[in-house]
Amino acid sequence: MIWLTWRQFRTQSLVALGSLAALAGYLVLLALQSRHAYATDIVNCVPAECASARRAFAESFGGQFTVLGGLLVVVPGLIGIFWGAPLIARELEEKTDRLVWNQSVPRTRWLAVKLGLLTVAAAAVAGVFSLLLTWSASRYDLVMGERFGVLNFAARNLVPAGYAAFAFVLGAVAGLLVRRTLPAMAITLAVFAAAQILMPSLVRAHLMPPVSATVTFTEDTMARSDLMGVSDTRAWIDGYTMPGAWSLSSRSQIFNADGSAFTAQQAHQCDGNGPQETMACTARLNLHFGYTYQPADRYWRFQWIELALFGGLTVLLAGVGFWAIRRYSG
Repeated sequence: MIWLTWRQFRTQSLVALGSLAALAGYLVLLALQSRHAYATDIVNCVPAECASARRAFAESFGGQFTVLGGLLVVVPGLIGIFWGAPLIARELEEKTDRLVWNQSVPRTRWLAVKLGLLTVAAAAVAGVFSLLLTWSASRYDLVMGERFGVLNFAARNLVPAGYAAFAFVLGAVAGLLVRRTLPAMAITLAVFAAAQILMPSLVRAHLMPPVSATVTFTEDTMARSDLMGVSDTRAWIDGYTMPGAWSLSSRSQIFNADGSAFTAQQAHQCDGNGPQETMACTARLNLHFGYTYQPADRYWRFQWIELALFGGLTVLLAGVGFWAIRRYSG
């Protein structure tokens, strides 16, 4: 059975290995370029210029890493559609199941070998791609502080392997239940896409309760923010990200030390000869703002929880497959 499984999937395996080799070469080159830019432009930047340096760094490498991350998010779905869905459905459509399942190998053992070997292969393909991308994008992720971002989280470290295993078994079980390849592919696409949308939008944020804190307004705070805005009655900060954290506050109002709102009239007192002087003056006013986030040290817990969640769904789907194949009648 192991040799037969390899013979049937050797083309897909060779294509996957070739694709990973090509991606590895590109990711190594991209890693060298981003590390050089990080050491040159980011490490020793002047506080007043760090925000612009971060934006320039993001413009140089953000598009490439975003495309690669999007590709990795799609890869598990493609594995489920093109590896998983035809696995059993094609046997049923072509009536070869009558030959295969009447040999000395029972149908449950046939399914166990197929699912076992190819689920591992699917997880390995996505996992290797993920580790390569995680290593290549490490300096970019450090600067942007978006490890918990919807795309970054789904395309880094452990969870892509869980997605791939889930998508593959989903496709295989869909093919067994509907007994047609094209409908099984459509079901796999729909269910996997729904899971990828619902997980970050409705589920992930509730896996652990968020933390609320008060952040002191400093030059480093401004360097880690996108924009500071003021009006007659209030001031606010947009896009602040604590290093490595998952920011759940997109805009936060700025307050004085006594809790009163910081206003434009107060902000004009710090108008200086340049941005660096203005930032230094503002930082000395003892301002603060509220911030809701998931701490950076929870990142790996979130990764393991989500991996375990999709691993559990994979096991449940496999159980449905074994239940269905024992009751199958051709």
